[in-house]
Amino acid sequence: MTSPLTGGKERRSSRRRIAVIAATLVFLATAVGVAFVAVNAGREFARRLDSPTVAATGRPASPPVPSPERRASLGPAVTIPPEHSVRPRLNDPPRAAILFDLEKGEALWSRRPRDVVPIASLAKIMSALIVVDRTSARERAKVTRAALRYSGSGVGVLPRGRRVPVEALLHGMMLVSGNDAAIALADHVAGSERAFVKIMNRRAAKLGLSCTHFRSAYGLEGSDRSCAADLAALTRLALEEPRIARVVRKREAAIRFPIAGGKLFLNSTNPLLRLRYRGTIGLKTGYTERAGRTYVGVVRRRGRTLGLVLLDSPDTGRQAKHIFDRAFRAGQGRPRARR
Repeated sequence: MTSPLTGGKERRSSRRRIAVIAATLVFLATAVGVAFVAVNAGREFARRLDSPTVAATGRPASPPVPSPERRASLGPAVTIPPEHSVRPRLNDPPRAAILFDLEKGEALWSRRPRDVVPIASLAKIMSALIVVDRTSARERAKVTRAALRYSGSGVGVLPRGRRVPVEALLHGMMLVSGNDAAIALADHVAGSERAFVKIMNRRAAKLGLSCTHFRSAYGLEGSDRSCAADLAALTRLALEEPRIARVVRKREAAIRFPIAGGKLFLNSTNPLLRLRYRGTIGLKTGYTERAGRTYVGVVRRRGRTLGLVLLDSPDTGRQAKHIFDRAFRAGQGRPRARR
């Protein structure tokens, strides 16, 4: 008969054998799971390596472009597909650029679209958005002392202390890139340019423009910075504002103004408007030594509206014309089929 002591040892030995078997089963199950994940990860990696983008660039393909419904929910942001549908030939390309469809919010071609760089007077696009949001077309703004202490380009004939039409200042800011007009508008809207710039930066943050930061209402400061993708988003917003759209499509303007002769004559700095490039409807130029020549152009043909941002371009007019020519020849300007 087995003694109680012997029986106790046998039970403990049995429990140890059960524990060892259970641990072995857990280890085997874990190993099988890891192997399964590794195999699937390997297959996915191999699939991505076989993609055309990787074959051409050595990098995995970008995430798929969002659906139209998803793009609509993203606001003014422009999506950048992994493949370009337009391929311009530029011997001396701009530092950064993006060509995009304003309605769809999709890039057709881009070059370093998220590089953060100085933007010069393209900052005035945001200034214009703030102005039309916080003023009426019938308002009048006082020409402040600060507005007359401007540097760089200006309207140049603003009468100190007089109240002038906000729309006239908007024309002066957007057509001839008047820094004096921009400061006068900033003082009118926010009480000071400094307070106005805070509004600009809050709006940029609200819109999710992560590349963008302003230090002035007019863009002459080297620290006024953005990227081509953010400026494309601002362009989409600007052309949706009737007051801005009416101004920036003009090659020249004669506006009633309290100066000798009673009218303010302005000529747009937009190179495509000056060239009378067919379908041009805006938008803005800029230049500083640090930023180089910057430009946002918008052209509408056959039911399609395309926008182009050029940052630090050697010749904005020539390059814009070439890129738009290729885009419309490639069929990007074809109207939608009617249902």
